[in-house]
Amino acid sequence: MSLPSLNQSFVSGVVRTPIGDVPQVTSTLTWPDNWGSIKARWSIGRMNYTVELGLYALKNPDDKAPVFVTANYKMSFDRLREALPDRDAWILVLDTKGINVWCAAGKGTFGTDELVRRIESGRLAKLVSHRQVILPQLGGPGVAAYQVRKRSGFKAVYGPIRSTDLPAFTDAGFKVTSEMRRKTFTTLERMVLIPVELVDALKWALILSLAFFMLGGLGPGEFWSNASDYGLFAVFAIFTAVLAGAVMTPLLLPWLPGRAFSLKGLVMGLIMAGVLVFFRVAGGGTGYLEALGWLFLIPAAAAYLAMNFTGASTYTSLSGVRKEMRWAVPLEIGGGVVGLCFWLGSRFIAV
Repeated sequence: MSLPSLNQSFVSGVVRTPIGDVPQVTSTLTWPDNWGSIKARWSIGRMNYTVELGLYALKNPDDKAPVFVTANYKMSFDRLREALPDRDAWILVLDTKGINVWCAAGKGTFGTDELVRRIESGRLAKLVSHRQVILPQLGGPGVAAYQVRKRSGFKAVYGPIRSTDLPAFTDAGFKVTSEMRRKTFTTLERMVLIPVELVDALKWALILSLAFFMLGGLGPGEFWSNASDYGLFAVFAIFTAVLAGAVMTPLLLPWLPGRAFSLKGLVMGLIMAGVLVFFRVAGGGTGYLEALGWLFLIPAAAAYLAMNFTGASTYTSLSGVRKEMRWAVPLEIGGGVVGLCFWLGSRFIAV
């Protein structure tokens, strides 16, 4: 299989090797690299944010330099090379369909077969004198290390969770400490994951807002007068649900009660719906049917949106997600239907 193209914006040069001209990269990220990451965080071109598959040279590695394995999602590739300043290394990029290491390992694309295939097609045995590749720890669910050694002759060593620990890991002879094995999930780490979920939620929110705005014009009285009151409030309530489920729940995750993400979202939704409805009723702008409608609709939507964040968390499992969905989704749908009935009823019944 051919080596990656030299005609990639982040490639700074070429390293001539026994297997051919290997693209050379540096650990310094440029503005286009950082701008690409920002866009990917906001789900702009995220599924096409990739690098070509195969072998890359970080600075000027020789046959004794370590081989680090990563995904072809460019943000994963960039985080790896950025974490190794002033280091000579080889970077082996697997075909993960543009998905990061952790998610790709769960889906099986960052897996044993793909790793063995890249070792062989990249002619790694002719390039390095050692027989070792270093995998990110979060890629562990997809790779069976004993199978890699049996089939390729290369030992798969699992590195630390955080790429920033790689220099200390290599300096210690490729040994990890217990701290390097621990995945944190701080407020900042949760915050950077919010935009992707928020953008997806906003797409649906815009569609629903238009529908509720028009439906708000129904009932006694003039259509546009109703729409400007009930319809606009509905738009505000929908975006309140998005804020509760896709933003506030991830930010306040450790402090919200319950283990299930849907329950945490429900609590956050109830709080924000309660505040919103209180001011609406206190201002004399609504009847009790409309208030009841939003007290069901906002928490139901917030619970669903919060559940979407499950895949971005550090402590959920596939079986746990499926178990939660079996009971949470029907309740969320039920709450949404009840709330919608109350809200539609409020347009024709003055209560």
